[in-house]
Amino acid sequence: MDTPEPTLDPAAQRRHDRGRLARALKASLAFVLLLVVVFSAQQALDWRPFAVVPQTATGLLGLLTAPLLHGSPAHLGANAVSLLLLGTLAGAVYPRATIRALPLVWLGSGLGAWLLGDAGSHHLGASGLGHGLLFLVFVLGLLRRDRASIATAMIALFLYGGMLLTVLPREIDVSWQSHLGGAVAGVVAAFAFRRKDPQAPRRRYSWEIEEEQAARDAQAAAADRDQFETGSPRDVPVLWHRNDDAAETGIVLPFPPRRDARPAAGNRDGGD
Repeated sequence: MDTPEPTLDPAAQRRHDRGRLARALKASLAFVLLLVVVFSAQQALDWRPFAVVPQTATGLLGLLTAPLLHGSPAHLGANAVSLLLLGTLAGAVYPRATIRALPLVWLGSGLGAWLLGDAGSHHLGASGLGHGLLFLVFVLGLLRRDRASIATAMIALFLYGGMLLTVLPREIDVSWQSHLGGAVAGVVAAFAFRRKDPQAPRRRYSWEIEEEQAARDAQAAAADRDQFETGSPRDVPVLWHRNDDAAETGIVLPFPPRRDARPAAGNRDGGD
């Protein structure tokens, strides 16, 4: 886990953090109030055309509208609390990644229900969004590995760690398909948007600085040695190699005898 560098202005940093937390809480609370309003109007309307109906063309409309619908006050209450807490947590720590991940999680939860749901069933509810936010925060903690990310992931798992199992079929009349679709979308969003929110500068310790300085000194010494010293004989390229695979070895080449150009003493011209 990386330790962040202390900020130059702790008071300003605290004000900035409180502002992000307040904005995330307000946005999550506004969405929960929207769910309450839609649920109130839902009692006087036929909601079935707006739910996800698997493997049907008309059921594709539910990809956009099904997360706003709920089957009962208990269903609405459970999703409202999880969205309020996880939405605030994700929006406060990862505001840029969360705002980009929400459309992907919204559609992913609906696609999971549309592709994997039983024919003739109707899927509705915002539980897929909650699963997507949980997996987004959890995977971002594994990818970023700074103190704030790991703390956020641990808080999310402490509050809703049971969601890791509800992506599988466990209970009747529970849309595990939308849970799985939202979770997969949350994982994809975490990988896609993990660098959208800047991380705090990491604290560098004295031993790290010393190691870096020693490495730079070694590189400079090697550069000077290469510049002012001749290379090793082993570094000289070999232009010719003896053919040790020759069939005959140890051949002596004959040389003709040396011919003396001067005539012998007894063969000189002239008489006595």
